[in-house]
Amino acid sequence: MELGLVGLGKMGGNMRERIRRAGHTVIGYDRNPDLADVHSLKELVDSLQGPRVVWVMVPAGAATQSTIDELAELLSPGDIVVDGGNSRWTDDEKHAEELAAKGIGFVDCGVSGGVWGLENGYALMYGGSAENVATVQPIFDALKPEGDFGSVHAGKVGAGHFAKMVHNGIEYAMMQAYAEGWELLEKVDSVTDVREVFRSWQEGTVIRSWLLDLAVNALDEDEHLDKLRGYAADSGEGRWTVEAAIDNAVPLPAITASLFARFASRQEDSPQMKMIAALRNQFGGHAVETKK
Repeated sequence: MELGLVGLGKMGGNMRERIRRAGHTVIGYDRNPDLADVHSLKELVDSLQGPRVVWVMVPAGAATQSTIDELAELLSPGDIVVDGGNSRWTDDEKHAEELAAKGIGFVDCGVSGGVWGLENGYALMYGGSAENVATVQPIFDALKPEGDFGSVHAGKVGAGHFAKMVHNGIEYAMMQAYAEGWELLEKVDSVTDVREVFRSWQEGTVIRSWLLDLAVNALDEDEHLDKLRGYAADSGEGRWTVEAAIDNAVPLPAITASLFARFASRQEDSPQMKMIAALRNQFGGHAVETKK
């Protein structure tokens, strides 16, 4: 099938390639002309045969809103917009309503996989009507990992991004646990090879995981993370997870504490945040701050 893809950065560019490898036609637009197949949203829309599907992979908030606003004026009834960025689920409900007024469908999709997704596939969580999801399904199938799992129709509009938000909240807590354990091991005199302790956990232990593998990768590159400053940003989804927990009276002590630990990293050079920063760089290509 044909797909229009808006936003060809670290995630979007690799997604375009994976979809093309599956035999689909992808026409991509990005503000950077060196990355783009076409040079405007209008040209992208005009290049697709109806009914069109346009997947948006731009930063959440104003950038997504302006893109959807422009697409709403360019697309036709029966077309579908997919928001695959990290939008808040409440924005999905607003976008779906705005587009529905023009007869345009909407699907939200949480995407996980980072810089590894091109080869390994992307975990997908999507929300929307069964009809709209069925139209986009060939693209979901192209992007997901091989096998029976890795993608889910999570529910109605907003469910995909809500599920991805909770996924990221869990990710915060898991990274924080590895970081705290790493700092404690580094602190005591009796443990002389912390990196190899982490490596030994990769097989046969209940805490083995892809995040643990990435932690070992980071330690292989910089054994004591001496090159990194203990600062870790937050993308916003950890905050939204905690806010949703408050709204629904659900206790999330581990996730909440891990979010507050990110805030603590901005006050001093936190050893734990060196590991968090290293892990975010390993799985998502997120920027790190090095020591001067």
